[in-house]
Amino acid sequence: MQPAVVVTGASSGLGVAFARLAAAEGRNVILIARSLPELERLAGDLDPSGTSVVVLGLDLARPDAGDVIARELEARNLHCDILINNAGFGLFGEAAELDREQQLGIINVNTRAATDLMLRVLPAMVARGGGRILNVGSVAGFAPGPRMAVYFASKAYLVSLSQSLTQEVKGTGVTVTCLCPGPLRTPFLALAGASQTRLFKLLSKLDAEDVARAGWAAMKAGRTLCVPGAGNKVAIAAIRFLPRAAVLAILERLQRKR
Repeated sequence: MQPAVVVTGASSGLGVAFARLAAAEGRNVILIARSLPELERLAGDLDPSGTSVVVLGLDLARPDAGDVIARELEARNLHCDILINNAGFGLFGEAAELDREQQLGIINVNTRAATDLMLRVLPAMVARGGGRILNVGSVAGFAPGPRMAVYFASKAYLVSLSQSLTQEVKGTGVTVTCLCPGPLRTPFLALAGASQTRLFKLLSKLDAEDVARAGWAAMKAGRTLCVPGAGNKVAIAAIRFLPRAAVLAILERLQRKR
């Protein structure tokens, strides 16, 4: 079987940037997202011949999403050599007021689907003695997030799981990296309804391409965490230094729409 890079959330933002990095290295790439037209346009741009890029229009919130991806890889005689767990979304608002099913959808995509894919590829990676996993977390994963509670918690989960798996696979040739960017110049904040909050207006926004390159380099170097941007590093250091009650009070104030 031939190695392939699996990129989830590949139709926009960081996913597109990761797909370009993988294709630039001549790798087989599996692009996964809900929006098939965007994936097909990207695939045509990356590989007009259609031989090295596969698109899979799939909602990762589906309980059988992992099975669908596994069957697609097997049918094409491919195995996942690099997994980019990039798919994710958030919602802004009070948890008691937001739609329950939509909030559970955050868990299904951001944590359950990402975990499912990791648990599917890890055993084979360990058996082969090599493989890389890059989970896209967030600076949000280092703090509680009033008015985006489920989203912040989902990113904290990815940070914790990535660090734990890094320890478990040490010495096997497999690496697990968690990329933790701050706000990006992508549609994410607008889609989440959080673009007008004080917090995200305060933090400087980075280009998706620059963040993807930083994450890709960290993954290839086998680093556990990658936090692009000096401001984001300072923010995480402050979160770790301050008492939890103070962090909560500050974020509660910043997580208000202007």
